[in-house]
Amino acid sequence: MSAAAATVAHDASCIFCKIIKGEIPSFKLIETPLTYSFLDIEPTSKGHVLIIPKYHGAKLHNLPDEYLADILPVTKKLVKALNLEIDSPEGTGYNVLQNNGRIAHQVVDHVHFHLIPKPDEKSGLIVGWPAEKTDFDALGKFHKELLSKLEN
Repeated sequence: MSAAAATVAHDASCIFCKIIKGEIPSFKLIETPLTYSFLDIEPTSKGHVLIIPKYHGAKLHNLPDEYLADILPVTKKLVKALNLEIDSPEGTGYNVLQNNGRIAHQVVDHVHFHLIPKPDEKSGLIVGWPAEKTDFDALGKFHKELLSKLEN
């Protein structure tokens, strides 16, 4: 285990940190040295699960990489346990949602991923996607700016 994993950050006032430490009960599903998952008590559909790192970071960029690397394999196991990997004629699917900041709908300031089954049009996550037409010259310029930052 890395040094970052050995020094787990907690916030005594954080509800998710309290759940991880067992101070608040939860319907725990999978727990690893770096990740904790449990059923959401206000689900948008049956099987709605929260997957959280055992490191208190408010936003995704605040987490050490090893915590992030552990979360998706846990999520994949939960997808299989919920039988969401099986394609059906009805089109059952699922969403993996992670929000950062109040403006992006984050309510708890501890990184968390929602695994939300989407069994039909009315259940699960309902998303609006306000797409805009692309100005390819502006997009190309922005692409070059990002590439320059990524190279440094």
